[in-house]
Amino acid sequence: MRVCLASVVVVLIAASSAAGQQPKPSAPAGVTMAELERLAIESNPTLRAAQARIDAARGRAKQAGSWPNPVIGGSAEEVPLGAIDPRGAYGVFVEQPILLGGKLRLNRAVFDRTVERSEAELERQRQRIVSTVRRVFFQSLTVDRRIEVQERLAALASEAVAITAQLFNVGAADRPDFLESEIEAKRVQLDLNAAKNRSVALRQQLAAVVGNAEVAARRLSGLLEEALPEIVRATAVKTLLEQSPQIQAARAEIARTQAITAAERRATFPDLFLRGGAAKNRELGEISRRPIGWEASIEAGISVPLFNRNAGGVAAARAEELRAQAELQRLEWSLQSRLASEFATYLTALGDSETYRREILPRAEEAYRLYLARYREMAAAYPQVLIAQRNLFELWTRYLESLEDGWQAALRIQGFLSGDGLQSPGGADEMEDGMGMSVAGGRGGRQ
Repeated sequence: MRVCLASVVVVLIAASSAAGQQPKPSAPAGVTMAELERLAIESNPTLRAAQARIDAARGRAKQAGSWPNPVIGGSAEEVPLGAIDPRGAYGVFVEQPILLGGKLRLNRAVFDRTVERSEAELERQRQRIVSTVRRVFFQSLTVDRRIEVQERLAALASEAVAITAQLFNVGAADRPDFLESEIEAKRVQLDLNAAKNRSVALRQQLAAVVGNAEVAARRLSGLLEEALPEIVRATAVKTLLEQSPQIQAARAEIARTQAITAAERRATFPDLFLRGGAAKNRELGEISRRPIGWEASIEAGISVPLFNRNAGGVAAARAEELRAQAELQRLEWSLQSRLASEFATYLTALGDSETYRREILPRAEEAYRLYLARYREMAAAYPQVLIAQRNLFELWTRYLESLEDGWQAALRIQGFLSGDGLQSPGGADEMEDGMGMSVAGGRGGRQ
């Protein structure tokens, strides 16, 4: 089932024609959602921060795979203290530790997995930004539509005031009826002002996410009349668990902890130490009675894991690995729970908006017109007109709210429940915009 808002335009045009008004001409093209997404990707500072995390991890991976530096020094043997003695041996040496057991490879693997996790977090942040831009974009479109509708409703309220004033002038209406009509018109105007203020706030929010202050002053080019995305629960759950950047980052974290465990288990593997050098020996040979001269030397040794077997390091790494696995399971359950909440909101909004559009709003519009016509003919009391008018205003508000709820839930589901576009990269998994665990009842839609 799809929700199409084309009939909203039909209802508004029909109501405008009944009041002697013509629909407004279409405004020139404004900024599109695709353009806003492009600007956000280019300007949002959180993406630069996420990319910096990747660059830092790559630098650490490169460093972790580097060989330890050699030691170069000098040596002196048989050097007497005090008296000057030309005898003795003076030379240089080079000492180099050689790490065995694949330690360098394992250490580098830890940071390679960190790079993969950071890349998943970058993709998550990009998804956050795009999802936030789309949500605020459709929120703004909804508020713009609400302003259009409330301007129309304000015109209807003014019409009721004018009719009541005419009847009051000829003695066919009481002063309380006239005061009530004026109060209702003022109330509708206050709602209209509130919608305009919210529109300004949303444009500012959109400009902040996009990183371009000029966006706040530009008109949005988009159609709220587009059908809500078709979402099937089973497909949404499968896609979320397989493609969510949060899940990918959690899996990369498991791989990183596994690499740490492997590196810790090899940490005490014996290493080879080599030392070689040359020294000029000034001792006199027994036979030649001349200085012996240059002599070479070489030494080799191996570390023995006798006292330190790194048992504590291995245990800590293994515990971190188990923690990462538990975190992945927690995240999967949390996402499924949040998806269930969002899907319930989506189904409710889908069914409600369709019912409002096809059945409720046309009847409410007709009832109000009939009461107003009967009141004009003095065949109905003004309280009946007032009740019908308020009911019409309330139904329009609920209709637009159901549309907004449907779009927001659908976009959050399509955005893998990724969170807010200005949230710090690698931050908390739970969203911070009040969209958490509230479950809405639903009618209609698909299971």
